[in-house]
Amino acid sequence: MAGSLASSSCQVRSYSGLRPSRPAVAIKAALPRVQRRAALQTRCDGGFLGSQVNLIFVVSTTLFLTAGRFGLAPTVKKRATAGLQLYDTDNAGLITGDPAGFTIVDVLAHGTMGHVIATGIVLGLRSLGQI
Repeated sequence: MAGSLASSSCQVRSYSGLRPSRPAVAIKAALPRVQRRAALQTRCDGGFLGSQVNLIFVVSTTLFLTAGRFGLAPTVKKRATAGLQLYDTDNAGLITGDPAGFTIVDVLAHGTMGHVIATGIVLGLRSLGQI
């Protein structure tokens, strides 16, 4: 049976329609030149833990986390009204080990806001040439 498959002929259909009206012209494309890049420079002024950028991020994030933890900023438990007055809410399903009701959502939200403000400070100081 294998011999009969190998010896049988198979018709191959081909399509030759939609040919261009004029002959194709060969175009030579030039490859882009690879330009040399300068080596990446990393600055570490005064050590990483004591750098100005690190201190800005630590202070800003700590301020936002402290404000949220001690009730000076809105949290899951303390909502804000349109007049920015904080009021307590009763969340029956909210179980935290923190006496103030500070949750992981609050930590992530206040940490994010601290990083956003710190990024603005660093970029502003860098554009002024102070850092």
